[in-house]
Amino acid sequence: MLLKVFVNRWHLNLHCLQFLISFVFQNTTRIIMHIENISIINYKNIGEVSVGFSPKLNCFIGRNGAGKTNMLDAVYYLSFCKSFFNSIDQLNINHDEAFFMLNGKYKRLDSDETISVGLKKGQKKQFKRNSKIYKKLAEHIGLLPLVMITPSDVNLILGGSDERRKFMDGVISQYNQNYLADLLKYNRALLQRNNLLKHFAAERNFDAELLAVWDMQLIDYGTRIHEQRMKFVEKLVPVFQYYYSFISQDNEKVSLIHQSALYEKSFEELLKESLQKDRAVQYTTQGIHKDDLVYYIGNFAIKKMGSQGQKKTYLVALKLAQFDFVKEISGLKPILLLDDVFDKLDQHRVEQIIKVVAGEQFGQIFLTDTNREHLDSIIKKMNINFRIFNVEAGKVELAK
Repeated sequence: MLLKVFVNRWHLNLHCLQFLISFVFQNTTRIIMHIENISIINYKNIGEVSVGFSPKLNCFIGRNGAGKTNMLDAVYYLSFCKSFFNSIDQLNINHDEAFFMLNGKYKRLDSDETISVGLKKGQKKQFKRNSKIYKKLAEHIGLLPLVMITPSDVNLILGGSDERRKFMDGVISQYNQNYLADLLKYNRALLQRNNLLKHFAAERNFDAELLAVWDMQLIDYGTRIHEQRMKFVEKLVPVFQYYYSFISQDNEKVSLIHQSALYEKSFEELLKESLQKDRAVQYTTQGIHKDDLVYYIGNFAIKKMGSQGQKKTYLVALKLAQFDFVKEISGLKPILLLDDVFDKLDQHRVEQIIKVVAGEQFGQIFLTDTNREHLDSIIKKMNINFRIFNVEAGKVELAK
């Protein structure tokens, strides 16, 4: 039932080694995309702000609740047409105000891009690229690739298996449109099969031929989904392990397990064997919708045995591996947002994170922290272009 994919730094097979080299050690000719400046009006607790950014490292310093995370969220919004933290647009308007506006100027593919969004209470938002309104917001997604790491990512470890499936599905869907289509069709077929099982129980009858219609669809879509997840995990592991090893300075060994019953038996066999149970509980108990990722540090599940610092390191390494996937897919170095990632980490791990993201394989980075002196001591050790901003009560100023 388990496939354990464990590849340490010194024992990579040829396929994984080639993949690791191509992902982690990108040369400097890759196109860099970055946001040059942003103007914000009435977004959350930010009244009116206009600031210019470094093309490499930008740090927002301030106390909790000052608005640091809202600055990152505004950058996120311009990439994904929505807030990372609040999907209800009206609630992102500053209290007692009637609208919000965001405007970002970017360098992308050697061209200038202006992305703006405006929303008035009770009206539909307008999203524009170079003053032209998008007919469909889906047309914008992918133009400005971005990866965000936040404290809420801890749900990838502490949350249910659905959180970890969403992580897999979200990354795979970005480079495989057929996968997303199969996933949507699988979920529809699963819903229909479950409804049919409930109907059989309510009517106290059973129609094997009718159930087989949905079984065939689940088998078809589910088998393809399983194959793509298996390939994804195989590619993810060496990249993730590289980042974890770098940040921890090789103090711990980590691994990932993709847990799926489809490693043991075919989907058709699983559905046949579980039929009586499915009829009793009135839902489908076997399938790729039960898959999980199990995270290990050494020989122990990190969920149970890992320290807070180890869990944070694990999550950062996972998300940096995701960054490399997005980079490979888009052909651009995504913008990287690091929100409060240094909490629970010792200074050595913080320094290692700064070192790795300051490298040529990464592009523009934004991060938040509460400790200016802590950050200064790390940045001064590196030859990197940076800007530090002080954030207080929704006001943002370039630090001296």
